[in-house]
Amino acid sequence: MSQSDIALRVRISDLVRYYLRLGALGFGGPAALVAQMEQDLVQQRRWVSKEEFRESVAVCQSLPGPLAIQVGIFISYLRGGFWGAWAGGWAFILPNFIIVVGLGALFVHFGDLPLVRAIFYGVSPAVIALIVYSCYRLAKLGMEDILQWIIALGCLVATVALRAEVALLFIVSGTIGIIYYGMIRRRKVPGVLTLLVAVPPVIGTVTGPSGVLLGRLAAFFLKAGTFTFGSGLVIVPFLEKGLVQQTGWLNERQFLIAVAIGMLSPGPVVITATFVGYLVAGFWGSLVSTVGIFLPSFLLVLIVAPILIRHRANPYVQGFVKGAYAAAIGTIFGAAILLSRIAIGDWLTVLIALASLFALVRWNVRTYVLVAATVVVGLIGFAVLNPTWVFVK
Repeated sequence: MSQSDIALRVRISDLVRYYLRLGALGFGGPAALVAQMEQDLVQQRRWVSKEEFRESVAVCQSLPGPLAIQVGIFISYLRGGFWGAWAGGWAFILPNFIIVVGLGALFVHFGDLPLVRAIFYGVSPAVIALIVYSCYRLAKLGMEDILQWIIALGCLVATVALRAEVALLFIVSGTIGIIYYGMIRRRKVPGVLTLLVAVPPVIGTVTGPSGVLLGRLAAFFLKAGTFTFGSGLVIVPFLEKGLVQQTGWLNERQFLIAVAIGMLSPGPVVITATFVGYLVAGFWGSLVSTVGIFLPSFLLVLIVAPILIRHRANPYVQGFVKGAYAAAIGTIFGAAILLSRIAIGDWLTVLIALASLFALVRWNVRTYVLVAATVVVGLIGFAVLNPTWVFVK
């Protein structure tokens, strides 16, 4: 694919239609969603080049907040400008928001979602397979030499050991990329290396009958979206500490169900915030929690995107991108290892994970087809085996 084949501008209506569809049908967490965007937007629609997509992933993985949404915002900015970024990003979020608000209403009115545990049992091993397969595809896209693989391995080990993604990993990895690709290979010393520091948004006063509670929800999720590096469920420890231990808004079982809803619904996994907000303060709680968790992503990407576009050809920028991209591969795979401890607990879940991975590699099945199949397997297998470890591990 030559650069001349790449679309220079995409209509905002086309961006909205694509991201509405991806938000409604995209399962598997950030790695799977990013890999789906790579297949759709690089290989099929040719809205972005391979290099632009790799830059998008590397820069967005280096920022706090949910990876898939940020990549969607970044690409929407590249092809639709400022308003395209806002329209494409919120279109990505909207279908999942509607689904999860509906599930929250059902949970509040009926007291429990009896099928959630069985569905989680079948689908979560397939999600692990999706993450592993997506890592493989993303590695093929942007991993070019042994140094990147060394960086990825180091970040994988650190993610598993620390049980979280650490912002410092991406900064260090990007700096290694600057030194090696921008300085050693070119044998030049830069004059100044500029560090970009994003200032978190200021939270205004929320008025109304539930103003204090809504304000606390907004503040909590703004903090989560601004300061937490976490692809998918790696953000869970931060949420658990704040929602269960510090505020007491949820008990442990409610929190586990909220995480399951975020993992099993399409779109970005951190839509867990929407479910939590509904449990705590109804519809308006779900709305302010959703805006809180995602708004920092829009602000951070729209600050960084114009700067990167202006300096894309700079060897130091390219070096940072290569280093940070390698860190993204390592941390996403590390997240898969952490999540497998929750998702895989017996012989059937091992079998589901292996069969899902085989189906992805052999037939490249669509994520919604895989999810539908594993839902059926989960419902039958849970009824037969009655595993006690689900939502307990």
